[in-house]
Amino acid sequence: MQITKNLSLLIIILLSTTSYAQSDIIDLTVTSKDHTTLVTALKAAGLVSTLKADGPYTIFAPTNEAFDKLPPKQLANLLTPENKATLASIISYHVIAGSLTETEIINKIKSENGSFTLQTVNGKQLVATLKENSIVITDTAGNTSLLTKTSINGKNGIIHVVDTVLTPSN
Repeated sequence: MQITKNLSLLIIILLSTTSYAQSDIIDLTVTSKDHTTLVTALKAAGLVSTLKADGPYTIFAPTNEAFDKLPPKQLANLLTPENKATLASIISYHVIAGSLTETEIINKIKSENGSFTLQTVNGKQLVATLKENSIVITDTAGNTSLLTKTSINGKNGIIHVVDTVLTPSN
């Protein structure tokens, strides 16, 4: 009887872990209550199908609070159909081709003398550094964003949660 209970519990654990690992980075983002604004932006930018593809991708996912830091009306303006290309550029600036865990980013920062340059999908760069044992991402405009939750694994990449929207300079 105990063996049956243990086996049932093991099967339940394996199924729940497997289904989580089978979710792609978009599915994981959609289920997060902290990323509803990002999901809206991904849809408006037309990037959902792209980021559901095989990848792998690393996405620096701004929270709703990160979007709230933008100047008033800027987000509403970006979400309009006439600004789809600009929004897509900003959202794709948060995406790296390839899969980078927190540990891999830290090791690259340390091996490259304190900073690691990341090439984004939109063609511009981000720079990763360490500050008090936390990863800080700096955009080309000089703004910084802190990784607040790291290495959320999906079947086609990794999500790192950031506290500020990253903005490529013109």
